[in-house]
Amino acid sequence: MKKIALIFGVTGQDGAYLSKLLLKKNYVVHGIKRRSSSLNTQRIDDIYLDPHKKTNFYLHYGDLTNSLSVLKIIEKIKPNEIYNLGAQSHVGVSFDVPEYTANVTALGTLRILDAILTLKMQKKIKFYQAGTSEMFGASKPPQSEKTLFYPRSPYGVAKVYSHWITINYREAYNIFACNGILFNHESPFRGETFVTKKIVTGLCEIFLKGSGKLYLGNLYAKRDWGHAEDYVLAMWKMLQKKKPMDYVISSGKQYTVKYFIHIVCKKLGMKITWKGKGLNERAYWKNKIIISIDKRYFRPTEVTSLRGDSRKARKELKWKPRHNIYSLASEMIDEELKRIKT
Repeated sequence: MKKIALIFGVTGQDGAYLSKLLLKKNYVVHGIKRRSSSLNTQRIDDIYLDPHKKTNFYLHYGDLTNSLSVLKIIEKIKPNEIYNLGAQSHVGVSFDVPEYTANVTALGTLRILDAILTLKMQKKIKFYQAGTSEMFGASKPPQSEKTLFYPRSPYGVAKVYSHWITINYREAYNIFACNGILFNHESPFRGETFVTKKIVTGLCEIFLKGSGKLYLGNLYAKRDWGHAEDYVLAMWKMLQKKKPMDYVISSGKQYTVKYFIHIVCKKLGMKITWKGKGLNERAYWKNKIIISIDKRYFRPTEVTSLRGDSRKARKELKWKPRHNIYSLASEMIDEELKRIKT
């Protein structure tokens, strides 16, 4: 009999990669998406079929801010595994809408866990909670499962709540519930407002058109970047263990935003030069300014350095990433050039 998976946040980057992975593993996959005036299903259009045809992939409308919606969906689908990838996940935006971020990102997790408990399905369902390196925030790298959290944004704070409520329900009610503390992971499916995608899109357009300008914030923020395709495999592996545990998932390597720009420019064959310092730092290509710094993209409290220690996951889950930052950037650039040209 096929396993049934339920994915909150199915239309996002991780939801798309996870859906495809589970379908390959012969799961029946149910995805939850928010109602909106635009379809927003472009990342999963290649696997979505008319529900009147025979398929193993289904979409449903749902809302993590609505307890009854969450309860009804879980009761109807009766999944073997639930993956909570749903969130207001943009760090910068979380400063603008902190209450909404807390409602979706923090309380959304509680609503799922409480629905499992209310329906008395704690022995039938395995639950995965998507954590983030933003929970570590200002903690000194490298950050492991034992590192203390010090979040620096409403998003990071909300995710810390999700992390601890997952542990609390696991210990209080014997729910199989795992936290994956995932460091930055990117792909061609990454949302256009996230810095790697913004850099790739901006520089590809400038390269093809011969002109244009890209505005960025902190060039010297250090991040640990991996590929979403590798990281969703780790999510699945966590739920196949006999006992629920929490794991850091990371590449273990760290680069600045400025270095990522360098990788993209090298791949495109763009020789750029930098001039100025601080807010006046600029990147030039063919004697034109193509990158400027905009203080609006600095956050009230910055996270300066993230680098994960994922030795526990590599040993216990037998997981390791197949991609590195160079292959990741190359794939993102190839897909972006293709998209712009077509």
